[in-house]
Amino acid sequence: MANIRPFAAYRPKAELSDKIAALPYDVYNRSEAKEVVSQNKYSFLNIDRAETQFPDSVDNYAPEVYDRAKSMIMDEIEKGWFIHEEKPVYYLYELIFEGRSQTGIVGCASIDDYQSNIIKKHENTRADKEKDRINHVDITGFQTGPIFLAYRRNAALRAVIDRVKALSPVYDFTCDDNVTHRVWVISDDADILKISEAFDKLDAIYIADGHHRCASAVKVGLKRREENPGYTGEEEFNYFLSVLFSDDELKILDYNRVVKDLNGMDKEGFLKALSENFDVARVGSDAVKPARKSTFGMYLENEWYELSAHNDIISDDAVEGLDVSIMQKYILSDILGITDPKTDKRIDFVGGIRGLKELEGRCHTDMKLAFSMYPTSIEELFNVADAGRLMPPKSTWFEPKLRSGLFLHRIGGNVV
Repeated sequence: MANIRPFAAYRPKAELSDKIAALPYDVYNRSEAKEVVSQNKYSFLNIDRAETQFPDSVDNYAPEVYDRAKSMIMDEIEKGWFIHEEKPVYYLYELIFEGRSQTGIVGCASIDDYQSNIIKKHENTRADKEKDRINHVDITGFQTGPIFLAYRRNAALRAVIDRVKALSPVYDFTCDDNVTHRVWVISDDADILKISEAFDKLDAIYIADGHHRCASAVKVGLKRREENPGYTGEEEFNYFLSVLFSDDELKILDYNRVVKDLNGMDKEGFLKALSENFDVARVGSDAVKPARKSTFGMYLENEWYELSAHNDIISDDAVEGLDVSIMQKYILSDILGITDPKTDKRIDFVGGIRGLKELEGRCHTDMKLAFSMYPTSIEELFNVADAGRLMPPKSTWFEPKLRSGLFLHRIGGNVV
């Protein structure tokens, strides 16, 4: 049973909410992050990427970077930029993008549920990427980036969501990327109880996005337990900041691939190798956005092709049947020699939000060919997680992105 509980967030004053809200820390490189914070002193990216406060000679992960993040959070709270909720509550967080709305419940999930696999994963994490967020959470004493969780549609939760959304939100703003963000506070005790009880009846919740943030929050919580052997399980460090969405409101975008070379082959040899497992149709100048599973677009030497997988390589297996798995095995690995897409410098990945023109542009600059993908579905994600399996790297791209800085969960310092 899923243990999701309310919490008393630190959150921006209403008039600063649009200025403080920031895209996740990991969508920027250092120079991009510095540019953002140079134009907006309120942006939470100042805290999430505190290396922007130092000369480039200071390492991104130097101890003083995390100390600065902690001092900035406390300073902004003291200046009144953030308010502290009077009691533990839930929140609704709605994002509207291109006419589509998704509304999540903001609460705190249990690290024990993560450990016991009630909160299910679909990808591995890397220790080097975890370390940064472990240090950020551990030293600041705050969880600042919410984990994007999903659950199968639930009538009891929908009833509360619909009722609360009929009221006026505490935040309502649209960012430069045309995403509208709205937040409601759910403070009614009866509604809080209904939400907690509804989640308690769910036997599984799924990480949609934020595996590294989630693993880092859990590891800090376990560290706090070691430091506090008399812990009761009720302390805030036993929980991590989350936004939980119903699966029927979520949309996964395509996550496309670009490759530097043809692995020593010429164009004719490469197309012949492809034809062993795919029907290869030359389309021409019109970009190919796959309309169904097991089909792929390919851009090579200023021409688009449609690739359709032969039936004998299509699988019913939860993982092997994914389009990203077909792409990885039968094209990237078998033909192009890219066996480890996480580390191979010959491949890069382009989120579908950037469009197919981005693929063409990359092929005119630093890459040789590109592949457009049919998006992984949320049900495929659930099936993989339910089977205890993992997806290939870069299988899902969720849009829009949750903003950081709208909800801060304080877990306290090293000693409680």
